[in-house]
Amino acid sequence: MSDKLSIKVVVAGRSYPLSVRHDEQEKVLKAAEDINKAIKTLQDNYAVKDMQDLLAMTALQLATKSTAKIEKVEVPAADYSTIEKALEQLSSEFDEQ
Repeated sequence: MSDKLSIKVVVAGRSYPLSVRHDEQEKVLKAAEDINKAIKTLQDNYAVKDMQDLLAMTALQLATKSTAKIEKVEVPAADYSTIEKALEQLSSEFDEQ
């Protein structure tokens, strides 16, 4: 049994056959939906008719949003208190000898 699923995704009015894992299907379909919505928004708000221009502008928008999300991720500060205590204990043991 194959773990891949064959689906058709429509982006900018064109159909693309894809093979995806079952657990990726929803994500891929949602991504295509987001792309199509972004294209529609650009068409409605700007006098851009060329689909290649719309796709390029959409790619730029989505990549910018993706980058912004990555930049917002904060790595929590490491808790060094346990290490500091262990080092203090070792230091005092050396001092005693």
